[in-house]
Amino acid sequence: MSKHYNVLFLCTGNSARSIMAECALNRWGSGRFRAFSAGSRPRGEVHPMTIEILRRLNYDTTALRSKSWEEFARPGAPPLDFVFTVCDQAAKEPCPVWPGQPMTAHWGVEDPVLFEGSEEQKLRYWLKIYTYLENRIKIFVNLPIEALDRLALQRRLDEIGKTTPPDTAPDL
Repeated sequence: MSKHYNVLFLCTGNSARSIMAECALNRWGSGRFRAFSAGSRPRGEVHPMTIEILRRLNYDTTALRSKSWEEFARPGAPPLDFVFTVCDQAAKEPCPVWPGQPMTAHWGVEDPVLFEGSEEQKLRYWLKIYTYLENRIKIFVNLPIEALDRLALQRRLDEIGKTTPPDTAPDL
């Protein structure tokens, strides 16, 4: 029986990228991974476009919420195996001390909240960002984690953060 891994995705506002990554890993992780997301300065609500994209991709969005990374540094929080930053701002901030020394990597993608355009252009752009994250997550869930030593695994995690996305995103 393989180990279950807890993964935390971090961003500043915890309203878009980290939420999408949490959903994607919970889908593609096949029960081996349990994903969470949080922010250094959470907005307090999930961005409406995040909800729209996830609903169109058949995710249940009812339990999603914007929350502080402090929830995961407290006693009684799920023990973390991996922590990934998905925005440049959170990657530069001093993170809390995570109990258990989880492995970390930066998997930054552009902030879709900053994108300006028509509603259709925004949908396409947000879907592109989701696809970037989903692509990295699919690579991650297929790593032979148990067979890699810590140094080799860290190299692979760092490489995943540098992967370029596929040329096309799924249609909504």
